[in-house]
Amino acid sequence: MSKRAYFGTDGIRGQANKHPMTAEVALRVGLAAGKLFRSQDERRHLVVIGKDTRLSGYMIEPALVAGLTSVGMDVRLFGPLPTPAVAMMTRSMRADLGIMISASHNNFADNGIKLFGPDGYKLSDEQELKIEALMDEGLQEGLAAPRDLGRVKRIDDAQARYVEIVKATFPRHLSLAGKRIVLDCAHGAAYKVAPTALYELGAEVIALGVTPDGTNINEECGSTHPEAMAKMVREYRADIGIALDGDADRLVICDEKGLVVDGDQIMAIIAASFHAAGALKGGGVVATVMSNLGLERYLNGLGLKLERTAVGDRYVMQRMREGGFNVGGEQSGHLILSDFSTTGDGLIAALQVLAVMIETQLPMSALGRQFEPVPQLLENVRFAGGKPLEAKAVKDAIADGESQLNGSGRIVVRASGTEPLIRIMAEGDDPALVTKVVKSIVSAVKAV
Repeated sequence: MSKRAYFGTDGIRGQANKHPMTAEVALRVGLAAGKLFRSQDERRHLVVIGKDTRLSGYMIEPALVAGLTSVGMDVRLFGPLPTPAVAMMTRSMRADLGIMISASHNNFADNGIKLFGPDGYKLSDEQELKIEALMDEGLQEGLAAPRDLGRVKRIDDAQARYVEIVKATFPRHLSLAGKRIVLDCAHGAAYKVAPTALYELGAEVIALGVTPDGTNINEECGSTHPEAMAKMVREYRADIGIALDGDADRLVICDEKGLVVDGDQIMAIIAASFHAAGALKGGGVVATVMSNLGLERYLNGLGLKLERTAVGDRYVMQRMREGGFNVGGEQSGHLILSDFSTTGDGLIAALQVLAVMIETQLPMSALGRQFEPVPQLLENVRFAGGKPLEAKAVKDAIADGESQLNGSGRIVVRASGTEPLIRIMAEGDDPALVTKVVKSIVSAVKAV
């Protein structure tokens, strides 16, 4: 695959008003994506666009619209809406392309552009490379005639449509009546839809992170800062806390005591429940190399497998589609339930956990420890350049660590996809040995 100039592992992302997150690049994305889809046939083509609550969305959205309409694409604007909702609406409105303007869990200064195909899945690497090639063309090429310019409309009921889709994923015979839920929307894309959906299903909702001002998204709140939610859960004696991130594709839960439940435990809860109901597909779960060994052993104990992929929800989704799985995700809280959604959806995942709570009549604290996590240690080493992972000393340190763990643990050493960091993770039954192994690999990397 050739080198990508704009697209990373999750669309185009960067600081607002700096390359590549400028109005000009957004305009070029609109022009290029429009040309790619229009070249396929002569009918009218439709694009839907959603965004989170970042101030820079006001700059990027009109630039995209200008590019798309100038090559004859019709556009529908949703306003603030979660990433998974944009993926769903792309499919349900029979659009050719869905665009989400968001930098997910990053702070307000960043923004990003994610593209979804007509099936609601992220575009393939091949399609992204075609768009990149077209982005470098002159701005005057391939424009529509004056009569053929695209038209733009705002869709006022997009949020209401998504609320109804989400509610339909909750078992019909159950209700959230009598449940007190703290819900942290991170001042992000779900600030209206998430409280509405939970309230309409019967819950008493104590909402925080629902007053976006363009610059407070993810700030000391949401899934990256679950302390705010945990504090409210204890204060209000709530049954559960639910924290979403800025574009609501990620979820962190805490129990009634304020203890955080990570993505691995949430996957265990949902997989066990689906398995018991005969609804789990693929014979197991798809997760990344970062998921805890305890999850793998727990699933094995149920006669299920854990398939691991590289880090990134697109790789999880890809493996789920290939192997026919319907539960997958990341330890960080991206949970993909493909019966309901084509990408991670924090709100839908939370509803599945709530359904298990009500069916079993167990408190969240009893559900939140499906397995004892194996001691795990992660250290990051910043590096200035070069390829430290190819050095003999580093390879030797990793091999030595693996022989010391002797099958009772795992080592994952990888370069971060977003920063100049080497991430060194080890886990095993003996915490002292795990620490020793990580320290030895860290010092080998630093020496190189």
